Amino acid sequence: MDADQDHYPANAAPLDLEAYGWVVRFVSGQAGARDLDALKQWAARSRAHAEAFDRARRVWNAMDPARRRALSENVVSFPSAAPSQAVLSSRLGRRAFLGGAIAASITGGAIVVARRPLDLWPSLPELIADYRTKTGEQRQITVAETITIEMNTQTSITLRPLPENARRFELISGEALVDVSQATVTALAAEGTVSATQARFNIRHLDDTVCVTCLSGHIEVKVPTKVVELSADQQVIYTRGRFEDPSVVKPSTVLAWKDGIVIFDRARVSDVVSEINRYRHGKVILTNAALGHERFNARFRIENIDSVATYIAQVFNAKIRVLPGGITLIG
Repeated sequence: MDADQDHYPANAAPLDLEAYGWVVRFVSGQAGARDLDALKQWAARSRAHAEAFDRARRVWNAMDPARRRALSENVVSFPSAAPSQAVLSSRLGRRAFLGGAIAASITGGAIVVARRPLDLWPSLPELIADYRTKTGEQRQITVAETITIEMNTQTSITLRPLPENARRFELISGEALVDVSQATVTALAAEGTVSATQARFNIRHLDDTVCVTCLSGHIEVKVPTKVVELSADQQVIYTRGRFEDPSVVKPSTVLAWKDGIVIFDRARVSDVVSEINRYRHGKVILTNAALGHERFNARFRIENIDSVATYIAQVFNAKIRVLPGGITLIG
């Protein structure tokens, strides 16, 4: 399904129709804790289940705000049982069903399914992850005696066990420092994998871009079209359809987050805004596209992250407006 569609076809797959039923139950506002647990179990059945919600997210993001608002308000209440396609069609009407009201509702009204407008809520894959850190939170987990993972803010990880005690996990989103000694681990991120034995590496997966940095030992980074081996202080970045050549980096800069610091070295303002949004509640939004291309140098303590937006406005003589709910506009 293309992201520029604003509705689902009449012959949508049964799995999509099943997903719609779950979503509408939450949009109705009648779902409770037991419903959430049941939804988690359903979504964890396979990757295809979670992808059904991801397709809905892309459809939602392609809509204009007025259509999102109209569709999200066109939801009625449903009984406690998981609604079937027939129930949905009779309650909302065939036109609403085929026209996208249910599809839009997947992200329009349910914070547990996919991201709401402005990305203020976690997506479903993030929510049902085995481990997840909240905004501003950092934590360490142990997946084996010789494998530890330190998770940065807004990071979601799901374990993918393999036979013969091999270790594998998926970085759904966020950033993690992986320390492996006397073992082998494979990290999945987007369309690539990182394999390491007796090594230490940092992996970051944000907005479909993955950045992998080898800190000690050797690691292998593999995508469908290419494989590279990295040694200490080497970094590679890949996205769907693009794989950059390895570069040399400073480990202290890559790991600054562990010391409670964010460093911006000639970073685009748009990237700076994306980064600070990971550490604060609410949302900073750029209203000037040209400003997003400007370059920015700074070093801040994470505890002072709220001051970055004001500093950007001062440096580039931009207007700043603070709205309720932690929303800040810069342009």
